[in-house]
Amino acid sequence: MNPPIARTLHLDERKLPAEVFDRLAKHGGYVMRDRRTREENREKAWESFGKPGRDPAAFGSVLNGIASGGHWTPQLKLAQLRNHWDQVVGPGIAMHSTVAGFADGVLTIRAESAVWATQLTYMLPQLTSTIRDRLKGLDIGEIRVTGPQSGFRRGRYRR
Repeated sequence: MNPPIARTLHLDERKLPAEVFDRLAKHGGYVMRDRRTREENREKAWESFGKPGRDPAAFGSVLNGIASGGHWTPQLKLAQLRNHWDQVVGPGIAMHSTVAGFADGVLTIRAESAVWATQLTYMLPQLTSTIRDRLKGLDIGEIRVTGPQSGFRRGRYRR
C-alpha cells in the first residue's frame, strides 16, 4: 500500500486542508469574513425582518405576475369562460352550446343545432355585456355563433 501523497511530497498534513480551501476560495470568489462582519450582517437581517420587500411574495401574486407578463391573461380568461359557461348563458343553453375558440378579438360559440344557434344569436347583446362585465381581461370585438357542421355534401367526391 502506498503512503499518502502528503507524506510523499513532504507536506504538513495539518495545514493541507486549509491550503486547499484557501486556493479554492480565492478561485471561487469566496472571501473569508471576520467575526465582526458576520455579526453586522446578522443584525441588519434581523432589523429588516418583516419589512416590505423582504418577505417572499405569495404564490398567487407570483403566478399573476407571470401570467400578465407572458400575455397569458386572454387564455386564462377564456378557460374561465369555458368553465363557467353555464353561469353566463344559463344551464339549459349551456348543455347545448360550448365556447369553441377565441382569435383576433372574435369569440366563437358552437351550438348543437340551428335552433340553439338562433337562440344564442338573439341573446348576443346580453351575452356580450355579461362577458365584458365578468371577464375584464378578455377584449372581445365580435361574437360569432355557429351551428353544427353539416354532414351532407352533394356530388360524387367529398373534399
